[in-house]
Amino acid sequence: MGKIKEYTNGEVTVTWEADKCIHSAICVKGLPNVFKPNERPWINIDAATTDELVDRIKKCPSGALGFYMNGEEDQTAQSMETKVEVMENGPLLVYGTLKVTHKDGAEETKNRTTAFCRCGASQNKPYCDGAHVTEGFKG
Repeated sequence: MGKIKEYTNGEVTVTWEADKCIHSAICVKGLPNVFKPNERPWINIDAATTDELVDRIKKCPSGALGFYMNGEEDQTAQSMETKVEVMENGPLLVYGTLKVTHKDGAEETKNRTTAFCRCGASQNKPYCDGAHVTEGFKG
């Protein structure tokens, strides 16, 4: 698992796992004053309200962005209904808490949103790594 970076405004902490990102740009398009990929740090957490941050993070298709409310146990995954969504020309998104068993028998628990590869080109199978874009996957 890759390194997790954290950004906080005192009320909420935004987590970022670069290895999970599929570069959908949903974060950047939704809150361009917060998510600035060409700047360092790339997340300006004070440029939006806590509610705006949480709403946008919940839309992250890969789960690379996450959050937790400071001083509270995160209940989001436990209460989230399991849902599957097929992204046009992209990954299969599964929302909710999942137990994933890998081909070597290793198990891991995934929370919130997990993006599974549909194109077959991912170097991080079974997860999507954004390879569908460069491969021109249609489906």
